[in-house]
Amino acid sequence: MNHSARPNILVILADDHGYGDVSMHRGPHIQTPHMDRIARDGIRFQHFYANSSVCSPSRAALLTGRYPDRVGVPGVIRTHPENNWGYLHQDAVTLPSMLQRAGYDTSLIGKWHLGLDPESHPCRRGFDHFHGFLGDMMDDYLTHRRHDINYMQFAQQEIDPEGHATDLFTDWAIQYIRQRESTTQPFFLYLAYNAPHTPIQPPEEWVDRVRQREPEAADERVRYVALVEHLDDGIGRTLQALEETGQLDNTLVIYTSDNGGQMNVGATNGPYRGAKGDMYEGGLRVPACAMWPGHIPAGTITDQVALLMDLFPTACDAAGVHIDHHIEGRSLLPTLHGETQDFGDRVLYWVRREGGERFLGLCQHAVRLGDLKLLHNGAFDPLELFDLGTDPYEQSEGSADTEALQVMRTLLQQQIQVAGATAWQKQ
Repeated sequence: MNHSARPNILVILADDHGYGDVSMHRGPHIQTPHMDRIARDGIRFQHFYANSSVCSPSRAALLTGRYPDRVGVPGVIRTHPENNWGYLHQDAVTLPSMLQRAGYDTSLIGKWHLGLDPESHPCRRGFDHFHGFLGDMMDDYLTHRRHDINYMQFAQQEIDPEGHATDLFTDWAIQYIRQRESTTQPFFLYLAYNAPHTPIQPPEEWVDRVRQREPEAADERVRYVALVEHLDDGIGRTLQALEETGQLDNTLVIYTSDNGGQMNVGATNGPYRGAKGDMYEGGLRVPACAMWPGHIPAGTITDQVALLMDLFPTACDAAGVHIDHHIEGRSLLPTLHGETQDFGDRVLYWVRREGGERFLGLCQHAVRLGDLKLLHNGAFDPLELFDLGTDPYEQSEGSADTEALQVMRTLLQQQIQVAGATAWQKQ
């Protein structure tokens, strides 16, 4: 049993899990008792955001505490150079490397998606252990290939395991947790599932279960719900392993997602406009909850606005690790403890660089100050200004407010200028 004063830290990140697809947010047809449990026994964020509308930038922000383009990842890192829009800067300081300073054992289980080069390997970026998938997405949850390449690895060795990826990642997480039972050394486990990202490939027994319970739901929705509920079950098994090994009481558990849900495959994002790939709220706002027995009051619901990059300083704060370099993330530990934090002066910024006809290598952006949010959803789309205080679902574009528009345009320009100092291709 781990009796260390420093908590274990478990960050569970889903892939494309939208705000509406949890039962705690009254999502249609869906039952997520284990995600709900984290919120019920701890805190639930109602205004939590991914740092981008797509995968790699959000993961870079979570692991560095920085806006993703400040560490070289404004877009999705992919296998083929002609469609690659990021390179994690070698000078970027990662969360696991910070926690190693405090004596933590660090492990990544699941999806990496922050580079395929040897120098970008998780074991070269602060993780003592890696058991998972290096690439961006799996073309099949059972064969685990991408472009016919096997990106599954244990440490730095290629492996070819059998089974559904969600089950494999859960089993490996449980194995790691059980190995930690007999040591007093605290651990950081980053459990990054690729569910419910496409392809929508839930185990058939889960599909049957949902179909029987929700006979009126469309088949596409049934299959998506089954994939999420299968993921939720894996989270439940992981929490059970922490309980059975006596480690749950000394573990900070955080659950969230890297961007909004992909609605054209059956996801929902609650009442919010847009989906994965959009700078509207549906593409950015994600479920987020945390539990830490004895530290986070159970049943807390917060309106604190926060982002994935805030998990870096929050984890460091909980572990007692001093951050001695510049980051944009802010510690949420006071919020977790039930205190009020005033982030009213904070400028929030989102970016995604992409290829294809819609982007041609250019970016979409959003910037927020207080309740004002300015965005252009595509590289060639006009700027749109919204007041989220009076229009949380972004229905009334307010660019007629010329003074507010000019303030927000200036803030966006300043963020883009700062980002220009960091290269996003390998030099």
